[in-house]
Parts: sequence; structure tokens; C-alpha cells
Amino acid sequence: MFHKSKFKLAALVGIALSVVSLLVHLLLANYSAGDFIHHKLGVDDFYAIGQKLRYRKLWGPVSSLETLQPYANTRTFYPVPKEQNGFIYAKIYGGFDKIRSAICDLVAIARLLNATLVIPEIQESLRSKGISTKFNSFSYLYNEEQFIAALSNDVIVVKSLPNDLKEARKKTKFPTVSPQNSAPPNFYLTEVLPKLKRSKVVGLIINHGGCLQSILPESMAEYQRLRCRVAFHALQFRPEIQILGNQIVERLRAFGRPYLAYHPGLVRDTLAFHGCAELFQDVHTELIQYRRKQMIQRRVVHEGLSVDSVARKKNGSCPLMPEEVGLLLRAMGYPPNTTIYLAGAETFGGQRILVPLRAMYANLVDRTFLCSKKELSSLFGPEYPLPSNLPHPPPVKSEKQLIEEWKKAGSRPRPLPPPPARPFYQHEKEGWYGWVAETDKEPDPSPLDLRMQAHRLLWDALDYYVSVEADAFFPGFNNDGSGWPDFSSLVMGHRLYQTASGITYRPDRKTLVELFETNRDNLYHPKRNWTVLVRDHLNQSLGVDGLLVEARLSKPASFLSHPLPECSCRTSKLPDISNPVKGKNGELLYGGEDRCPDWMVHGLAMVSVKATDAKDEEVEEGELPEDDNDLEGDSDSGSRIDARPAEQDDEMDPDD
Repeated sequence: MFHKSKFKLAALVGIALSVVSLLVHLLLANYSAGDFIHHKLGVDDFYAIGQKLRYRKLWGPVSSLETLQPYANTRTFYPVPKEQNGFIYAKIYGGFDKIRSAICDLVAIARLLNATLVIPEIQESLRSKGISTKFNSFSYLYNEEQFIAALSNDVIVVKSLPNDLKEARKKTKFPTVSPQNSAPPNFYLTEVLPKLKRSKVVGLIINHGGCLQSILPESMAEYQRLRCRVAFHALQFRPEIQILGNQIVERLRAFGRPYLAYHPGLVRDTLAFHGCAELFQDVHTELIQYRRKQMIQRRVVHEGLSVDSVARKKNGSCPLMPEEVGLLLRAMGYPPNTTIYLAGAETFGGQRILVPLRAMYANLVDRTFLCSKKELSSLFGPEYPLPSNLPHPPPVKSEKQLIEEWKKAGSRPRPLPPPPARPFYQHEKEGWYGWVAETDKEPDPSPLDLRMQAHRLLWDALDYYVSVEADAFFPGFNNDGSGWPDFSSLVMGHRLYQTASGITYRPDRKTLVELFETNRDNLYHPKRNWTVLVRDHLNQSLGVDGLLVEARLSKPASFLSHPLPECSCRTSKLPDISNPVKGKNGELLYGGEDRCPDWMVHGLAMVSVKATDAKDEEVEEGELPEDDNDLEGDSDSGSRIDARPAEQDDEMDPDD
């Protein structure tokens, strides 16, 4: 009995010691994990004045641009001429950005020539491309009635030619003109106007987007303001696009937080034009080089097929990759749970190239993430079915046919028949890259491909709307130097006109590539001085200095990317610049804006007071996060955006 008691006591002591040891280990593990997860860094000394300033730095407004307000109204007497010289109709080729830029130029040309404008025909959205019969080419994107009504004081716009002129057009009795990109006003006055007066109808074929010179003489400032009225007021998307765009914006802000829109600018044509093939791998490099070869044959590119993509990248001629954008946003102080909206119908490289950015920012979403397939397909309208692109398998032979073939096959013994061909799977044939493994020549687009190209216009329109409404915008490849209008530049110009003080980054790619090269070995753990340089550059790009640098590069190529000073006014005099800033050709860039009318100043003052009071109440209630780690912690407590399953289309880029 005594020995048994000793054994029991020893067992109890052992169990007690084990429990104590286990508790100690659990406490140590919990302490270590808690210290690792919940450790709060010190206050971000880049914005050491306070949290309110830090929030303002990341999400705006930019104080140096708060006095700029949109004002595209005419400044002089500007009636519509009663007697018209004739009709102008136009065919517009290209994608969303070229279409939008060309329409604005066409209205200005119609005013210049004193002509009646027939609503332009968008070639990518004709009914022959498989779109719904519910729409015509223009109404597939834009609201026709709004377009006509908004320009009633500027240009007479009609939906179609009169019936007798329609018949004559079918018989090609009217002259057509294909103006060069950025043609000067004198070209239309000397070449097009005489033909218009003689035949009463002239057709314009627009291939390069901008068909009118971006910078016009100061005496033609009213034509610049007309461009603004077209781009920012008359060209309204049809109601279905606006409604879905508003729903996307509401879902992005569902948690009461702002969102940043990011357009990568990774478009196959642009990458081929600049020779950025070596930045990609495998099939993507082949696709870019194939398109560059086509551009060389069409004399769009005047260089060799093979170029040094790394040197182009260092020169700022290639886009910032998504991984680099993620590192820049981290350096700026955006927390990992920041909502980022991925804009653009085409992201060349697919989801694989977005993996590093998604690893840094889990709330990287796009339209397919936020909308159901039904919501997206509702934009198309009723469409008739088209045959699939997949090859059809050979017909199945009956047993009787097989027996007859066996009898007719010749003398025996015979070798075994070859094995059946490997079937093609759906994922191998979808998209624009399936042909690379089979042939050296890109096949002509199928009817389904043409329809997908028309759908792509809708995706760009939807993303354009969401990007303009975003709390911040970061371009991956704007102002690429090609002379063509690009998506990011149009968004930046619209944001500059609508809300100049909003957070719109204008990065200098050449400077940023140099910064990345100096820190190539420590990109994910940069030193403080590198972070300071990045923040200084990007913060500077938000204000007047960045605006001037961008204006000198973008305005000569596209007026809509920098509609200042013609289309804006100031609520107060400019204190820091006494003389207007001009470009190298004498064009006004900044500082020459008119004073806003009194009714606008008083109205803005009242709105500003109410908004300031509301923001102060929100800050006092603690709605703003206290520091970076508070923001990071929210990602584990339900701040992820719920996905709505949908399929993303893969489109090609056909020409009509």
C-alpha cells in the first residue's frame, strides 16, 4: 500500500508539472505571437503632425489646387450660326480612348466649318460586329439624346443624314477625307471646307484618335472650352452603364473607406509600339513581337523589331509593373487592406502578372469581382447566339460504317491505326493566344471575337466612370509619348477638370525606375532614405509642380489630358505665381485661369463649410484609423470585399 501511494503521488506530481509546463509554453507562445501581431509601430513620423494630416496626405484634398474649379462656359458671345455649310459624317476606328478623343475633336471641327454634325459611327460597335439590335453604334456607349441637347447652343447635331442624302452616300457620291493625327485647323479650312461647300456632305475617316491639333491659338480658346463641354458634359454614358457604375462605387465604399483606382496600362498595342516585349515571358513576348512586326509593316513603327526593353524601361517608355506600383503604394503609407480597383478592359499578362500586387493588397478587385455575370451581361442587351471558336470534333461513325471500312482496308495483317488526336480543351482555345502553339500567323477574328471587342468598349466605359469617381488614382502608363490618346491620361484630365484637388498621382516613370535600380536588392525592406525619396516624388506629383511637369508632356499630345487653364476658374487669386506659366511653344499651362463667377464662389463656400463640419464630426467619433496597424488589423475583421462570381471576357483587337 505504501509503495502504491508513492507511485500515485509521483504520478500526480508529474501530471502537475506537465500541466504547469504546458501553461508556461502556451503563455510564452501567446506572448510572442501577440507581440508579433499586435505590436504597434510608432507614429509615422512622415506625417508626425497628426492622424488627420496623414489621412489628408493619402486621400486628399490637395490644398494647393483647391482654388481650381471646373468652368467650361463660354466667355464671349457664342451663338450657333443659322446658315450651315452642309453635313459632316464620320467613321471612328479604334478603342475607347481614341473614340472619346475623336468625338470631342469632331464637334470642334463641325463648329469650325459651320457644319451640321451627324452622330459619329463607332466602327467597333456596329451591328455587323454582333451587338444587340437594341443599339446603334453610338448609343452602345453614349446617351444620344443627352449629346444632342447638351450641344444645342454650340453645334447642330442630327442622328442621320436626310433620306435623299443617305441614298447618295450609298452610291459614294460624296468625298471622304482621312485627316492625319492632330491636323491643324488650317487643314480643315483649306482642304475640307471647299469640298463641303461644293458637295454639301463630307465624310471623315478617323483612325488615330485625335483628328484636331491639341494646342490651338489663344484666339480659339472657345473651341478648347467646346471640347471640354463635349468631353465632360455632353458625352454621358447611357443610363445602364451609369447605374452599374454607381453600384460599383457604392460597393467599393461599402465599409466607409475610400478606394484607389489603378490602371496598369498593359495593352498589347502600346507595349509593341514601345518595344517592351522583354519585360514579359513565354507566349506574351511572342505576341508582343508579332504585333510589333505588324506595326513595322504598316509603317506605324519606324524602328527595328528587336530593341532593348531594359533601356526603354529606364527611359520611361515602358509601364510600371503592378509589383512596382504595389511597392510605391506601400512606401506612401497605404495599409494592406486598402481597396484598389483594377481598371481597364485589357491587362496584358493576365492574372499572373498581378500576383505580387495582390499579395501586398488583398483587396485588389475589378468589375468581375464586384458584379455578377447577370449584371454585366445586362449591359449587352439581347444578342443572337454565335458559333463557338472551338474546333468541332469529327462526326461519330456508326458500327456498320466501321465494319465496312475494315473490310475495305486491304490485305491482312495490317498495322494498328494511329491513336486518336489529342482533344482540345476549353482553356487552351479561349482568348487571344491559342493560335501561337499552332501557327505562325494570327488568325482573322471570328464573329465571337468581334463581339468580345465590342464588349470591351463597355468594360472601358465602366472602368472610366469608376476611375473618375475614385478617391485616388494611380496610372501605370500614362503619357506614353506615342501621340495617341490613352485611357489613364483621359481619366487624369477628367479628374483635373472635375475635382482638381483630388488625389491623382502623376509619376515620372524615369525617376521611379532610377529609384528602383538603387534599391533593387531591398525592394521589400527598403531603407528610410529610399522611402523618403519615393514619398517626396509622389507627393510632389500631386501638387502644382507635378501638374506643370505633366502638362508640358501631355498637353501637346492631348488637350483633354490637361484642360487648363481654358476650362477652369479660380475662387481666389493665385498667391504663389504672379505670371501665368507657359510651355515651350507659348501655350498656357497654369496660372491663366479666369476668376470664378460670384454665384459659384458663394455656393462653394457654403458647401465647404458643411463638408468641414461633417468631417470634423467623423474624426471626433473615431472613424479614422489611429495608425497603420489599426488599418492592417481591420483586414482580419471583415474588411475584405466579398466577391461576386463572374467570368471575364478575353477580347481581341480587330479592325473593321
